[in-house]
Amino acid sequence: MIVTGNPVISIYTEMTPNPETMKFVANKLLYPGKSIDFIDEQSAAPSPLAQELFTFPFIKSVFIASNFVTLTKTNDTNDWQDVIPAVKQFLKEYLEEGKPVVNEEDVLKTKQASTNEVSADDDDVVKRIKELLENYVKPAVEMDGGAIQFKSYENGVVNLAMQGSCSGCPSSTVTLKAGIEGMMKRMIPEVKEVVAEAE
Repeated sequence: MIVTGNPVISIYTEMTPNPETMKFVANKLLYPGKSIDFIDEQSAAPSPLAQELFTFPFIKSVFIASNFVTLTKTNDTNDWQDVIPAVKQFLKEYLEEGKPVVNEEDVLKTKQASTNEVSADDDDVVKRIKELLENYVKPAVEMDGGAIQFKSYENGVVNLAMQGSCSGCPSSTVTLKAGIEGMMKRMIPEVKEVVAEAE
């Protein structure tokens, strides 16, 4: 007789370009194809996992994506190395117990989840912007523990939201201006400027 329990979960950490954030990667899909950003404890209602992570006193924000969680620490927490073991152990046990990561019904109610999926009422320029973000930008920023989401396009200006490790990262402005704006201007001539949504 074979007894099958929940799979063994392994968690490893990756540094991000933002010294305030750490990426915790699991060998399990957490939120397939989507990402969600919880900037504070009050916004964490749709995610039982985020709610529990906020009980750690050093957690300032939680970002959940496909197979990783990016955590931002509070300013008074000196070193990630002091707190990583506790977070890894918590995540491992939480996921092995099969507890819910995100309640999709609650996400829909709060309209927090962001996606760069093209919708039927998008005009041609917006469709091209979203496709570029999904195909070129998303894979690169996810490697760094973050996400960049389309917010609006008007009069040649693309407004994007920085999430996870991209939010508040010293190098995110360079990424936005030198990387994303440059690529968009080359590939989508209608785009004149790319700006980050004010937090």
